[in-house]
Amino acid sequence: MATNPRIAPIERATQRPWDEWLRFMDAIGAADLDHGRIAQHVHDELARTGTESAGWWAQSVTVAYEQHVGRRLPGQQPDGTFQASMSRTTPLAMAELLERWTAFAAADPELQALAAGEPRLSGTERRMHWRSRAGDGYAVAVASEPRAGGAATLVVTLTGLPSPGASTEARERWTAAVTRFLGTV
Repeated sequence: MATNPRIAPIERATQRPWDEWLRFMDAIGAADLDHGRIAQHVHDELARTGTESAGWWAQSVTVAYEQHVGRRLPGQQPDGTFQASMSRTTPLAMAELLERWTAFAAADPELQALAAGEPRLSGTERRMHWRSRAGDGYAVAVASEPRAGGAATLVVTLTGLPSPGASTEARERWTAAVTRFLGTV
């Protein structure tokens, strides 16, 4: 069986080997708990031991456990759907990046064929979003996130995909769209 790539970072961040996490899961009866209950137990344990970003790592430990016991495939969400994402850092500032993405999305015929309906725009000082539905029904969120030195990262997240194959195919199509976009930057 392949090693889950989540495990090494979990071990480093929590200062606990994976076999100890498995014993912890047995002790709390994780096999009979849903995702939220497992994550709460893990969070409480991480908070007790002073682990930084306990909420983040609680989710990571829980998902890795669910994958370990075969309850969840890589990329699978608790509701059974799949998620895919990709990101690319650009030299553009956050607002300019989203403005240029929005213009590109409105003019690119291949991207228009992927998205269904008018996109919704929103933002804060920390992140700006372009959201749409794909023609296949899954959700698409394109975020512009600031980076050091005035640059920004474009992050595309696809949610609600029905299968691993659909996730891979959608990720490839949106990666191609992002690559075309970056060719205009």
